[in-house]
Amino acid sequence: MFPRKTALIFDGQRIEYSEMETRCNRLAHAMIARGVRRGDRVAIWLENSPEVIIALFAALKAGAIFVVLNSTTKAEKIEYALNNCRARALVTDRRRADSFQKHWSVVPHLEMAWIVGQSERIDVQPIDKSLASLSRDLENHALPSSPPKKHAIDIDLAALIYTSGSSGVPRGVMMTHLSMISAANSITTYLESTSDDIVLNFLPLSFDYGLYQVLMAFKVGATLLLERSFTFPHLVLAAAGRERITGLPIVPTVAALLLQMDVSQYDLSSLRYVTSTASALPTEHIRKLREMFPRAQIFSMYGLTECKRVSYLPPDQIATRPTSVGRGMPNEEVYVVNQEGRRVGPGVVGELVVRGSNMMKGYWEDPVGTAKRLRPGEYPWEQVLYTGDLFKTDSDGYLYFVGRKDDIIKSRDEKVSPREIEDVLYKLDGVAEAAVVGVPDPILGQAVKAYIKRRAGSNISENDVLHHCAQRLEAFMVPKTVEFRDDLPRTLNGKISKREISP
Repeated sequence: MFPRKTALIFDGQRIEYSEMETRCNRLAHAMIARGVRRGDRVAIWLENSPEVIIALFAALKAGAIFVVLNSTTKAEKIEYALNNCRARALVTDRRRADSFQKHWSVVPHLEMAWIVGQSERIDVQPIDKSLASLSRDLENHALPSSPPKKHAIDIDLAALIYTSGSSGVPRGVMMTHLSMISAANSITTYLESTSDDIVLNFLPLSFDYGLYQVLMAFKVGATLLLERSFTFPHLVLAAAGRERITGLPIVPTVAALLLQMDVSQYDLSSLRYVTSTASALPTEHIRKLREMFPRAQIFSMYGLTECKRVSYLPPDQIATRPTSVGRGMPNEEVYVVNQEGRRVGPGVVGELVVRGSNMMKGYWEDPVGTAKRLRPGEYPWEQVLYTGDLFKTDSDGYLYFVGRKDDIIKSRDEKVSPREIEDVLYKLDGVAEAAVVGVPDPILGQAVKAYIKRRAGSNISENDVLHHCAQRLEAFMVPKTVEFRDDLPRTLNGKISKREISP
């Protein structure tokens, strides 16, 4: 539809849609020629780059299932993922292939690999594996530039997205073509995405939020400005200004960093929207982002990998409902239930349930975990997704995140929402990031503890924090202790990891 339009900008490269199509088709034919078959898993272990995008679309064109693995994951965990999904092919670079040297022999289903890199020398020596140079296949004019014959249908799996479960063991979330297209359709509808958009993405493509920036941009014929990461924010924002971006997807940890920067030196006047998901965006951050980007619409959203996205707050509701994450997105229904699975009314806390075609098929070869999340719905023909997150609604049906069921602190006879305390902490000048957890206490059962990262130059004390909270919270919600950290641990997706924060 847009053959001569720029599809992707990366590190000085500008790749048109027609060129992306040709490269993806050639690699798909190369995969098929080497034995990749419908339903096989193709793992991609690379940092953000055009090669990740080419490889995942090539896998889909070959009828396979793509599995994008975080580029920072160590070889031992990569071994687990490859064996868990029984990947048949791997696309990686020479450095990672070298680091995987001793693991090749213990991933028996892995039969082939494509090596990416400047030299792409094939001198790593895996046992009984077939190695090929990715660039040689992409530049091999003997391979057809037209797409292979299509075999997959919409209920077939398109991707496995690995996410950490409650036990800490990664689980493969099974997403079909239908579920991914449905999610992309709904999100691009409420964002009003068009081919004129230029979307910045520095989020890892192993993270569904980052991955969907690719899928949604290409769906509408937009341009994607891809960055490796947000490690050097000034360079990223300078590129964003040069390219006149219209879309900026962020997570709360990036929002906290942006709010400590002077972004006025970059020309972001073309910015049409800012989106945030992963964990709920603190209300104080929403307020400051609106001041920072007065021309842009701010979309506070909520989602989880198992259905990609659940809700969004229309920008015209932010001023009146700043603590809400909105209502269900188009073509989806959401509601709150009690422990017996019955719907509850406004103001009552319960578990959020999602029904829609954007839901996962289940967890890869994990029937127990799948049964916990996908349960019979109100109609005999359906299963619905139990999110594991506690919410309440207002009289207009807008959603308010209370906390993960596992995160709720039980102190004496009270149930304490960490989110409510964190929102208060972010209103204290000097707090850059905050996380509230429950720690064992012989009298209370659990005591409320706050971990705080100060803003640069701040010297706020524990007494400052406790006094601030005591003025704004009920007594049982005020933290018993405060610990300051230079940094807070994060998951691979950039969220603050409460599992790692407290011993």
